[in-house]
Amino acid sequence: MSVNRNRSFLIASCTTLLLASALTACGQEGEGAADRKASARPTVCLVMKSLGNEYFQTMQKGAEEHAKQRGDLVLRASGIQNETDIDGQVAAINGCITDRADAIVVAPADSRALVAPLGRAVKAGVKVVNIDVKLDDRALAAAGLEIPFVGPDNTEGARLSGEVLGKALGRGAKVVILEGNPGAANAQQRKAGFEAAARAAGLEVVDSKTAHWETDEAYTVVGNWLTTHPDVRGVLASNDSMALGAVKAVQAKQSKVKIASFDNIEAVRPYVKDGTVVATVDQYAAQQAGDGIDQAMKAVKGEEPPKGWVKTTIKVVTAADLG
Repeated sequence: MSVNRNRSFLIASCTTLLLASALTACGQEGEGAADRKASARPTVCLVMKSLGNEYFQTMQKGAEEHAKQRGDLVLRASGIQNETDIDGQVAAINGCITDRADAIVVAPADSRALVAPLGRAVKAGVKVVNIDVKLDDRALAAAGLEIPFVGPDNTEGARLSGEVLGKALGRGAKVVILEGNPGAANAQQRKAGFEAAARAAGLEVVDSKTAHWETDEAYTVVGNWLTTHPDVRGVLASNDSMALGAVKAVQAKQSKVKIASFDNIEAVRPYVKDGTVVATVDQYAAQQAGDGIDQAMKAVKGEEPPKGWVKTTIKVVTAADLG
């Protein structure tokens, strides 16, 4: 009997010690998890347009370097297949919500279509900052949203680029305008800037069409123009990707048409140097992404978002600037 009692006592003691050890271990694990959660870096999603566009490749690289330099956030950068892939951007935003990102910095492919998914993000507690292309004010108001915009003056940039073309061509010259995506605010703004420059310089705009920011489509559109309007002397391209398509069409026709553009990507600079593209506009994609990330991090930390428009830098670039 004494042996059984001793054996029972030992079993009970061991069980008690094991339970105590397990509870202690669980307590330590819980505290560690809480500590890790408290020290975790916020996640910022950067949702861009087409990464086939060199401009957004530059933006992504600059954002990654900026995030690394800051060292206090995790950056998740994504782009879409082409400039009209609005569903791709919506899916990216939904993914950020599902993954409980702390903030989204977005360059919308469409200024109206992206408002609803961004509204869902805000409702889920995600901080949102708009860069590059402004979200539509009426759509934001209808959704009851106030989302800060960090970006350039697209109208003024296009006006300045078009002004250089006007001086190169002289009054009375016929020109055409390559527009961006119809649903994007910057496409409308750049067209307005080009039109203002054309009026001031006395240029005649004989046609204006979208090429959806894409090189191949611009090549086709400009090639058709050079056939139907052989007296055209200038092209006002709303981005450099389309300007490259225009250059290709001009070269194919052995034409002396001059081009003004916007973005200052590396691929267009040889044509700026040789005078085919008389001007482009640098809107500092990398810096713009960094500014957007900074504003997002301020919001994550509880700071009041900026009111209205935070203007970013633009600069007209001509052959003289490239040496």
